[in-house]
Amino acid sequence: MSYMWNEFNIKTFAAETIVYRDGKFCPDLSTLNDDIIDKKHNLPVHVIYVGEIAGECRLDLNISAEDQDVFLDVRVKNKIPAFLNIFIKNTGKNSVVRGHVLLENNDNITYVCNAQHGAENTGILIQTNLLAGAKSVSKLSGAAIIEKNCIECISDISFSAMADDGARIEFKPSQYISAVPETAGHSASLYRPAPNQMQYLRESGMDTAGVNSALREAFINNFTLF
Repeated sequence: MSYMWNEFNIKTFAAETIVYRDGKFCPDLSTLNDDIIDKKHNLPVHVIYVGEIAGECRLDLNISAEDQDVFLDVRVKNKIPAFLNIFIKNTGKNSVVRGHVLLENNDNITYVCNAQHGAENTGILIQTNLLAGAKSVSKLSGAAIIEKNCIECISDISFSAMADDGARIEFKPSQYISAVPETAGHSASLYRPAPNQMQYLRESGMDTAGVNSALREAFINNFTLF
C-alpha cells in the first residue's frame, strides 16, 4: 500500500488492515472483513479512512478483543457539504485505540467523534486536525464516555485547526466520566504561526507561497499520539 504514503502521507506497517476510500469499504486492500475486532490478532490493526467525502459518512469501530493495539488514520477532504460520524467503542481490557484525523474542509463540514469506554483499562486517544478553507464552515464535536466501573482508562479527545481568512469554526469537546480514569483530557486550539517562524522562513529565501506551504505541512504533520 505504498500509494497510501505517496498520496495521503500515511505510513503503513505490518498490520491487519481495514481500509475505506471515499467513504466506501475496500475489500481488496483489507485483511479484515469489517470493523468489529472481537478476537486478538498477532499484529496491530490499522484502520485507514481516506479520500473525498460528501453527504453523510459514518465509521463504526468496535473493539472487544483484549490486549489489542488499534491505529486509526483518517485523512479526508470535501468540496461540498459533508457529515462525518466516527463512533468508537472499546470493551477490550488493555486494548488501546490511537487515532489521527485530518479534515480538509473547503465548504461545510460537521464532524462528530464519540469514544466510549466499556471496560476497565481501555484506551482511546483521538487527535483531530482541521484545515479550514476560506469562508468554510466547520463544526467539530467529540465526546469521551467512560462508563461506570470502567476504571483506569486512558482517554483524550483533542482538536486543532489552521484556518484561512473568513473561515468559521466551532469546537465542542466533552467528557462524560462515571469511573476514575488513569488519565482523561480534552482540548481545542487554533494554530497561529509565530512571527519568528515567519521571519526565519522568509530569510531562508522562501516566497509567500513557499512559506504558506511549509506552515501547512508542519501543521498537517503535527501529530503527537503515535
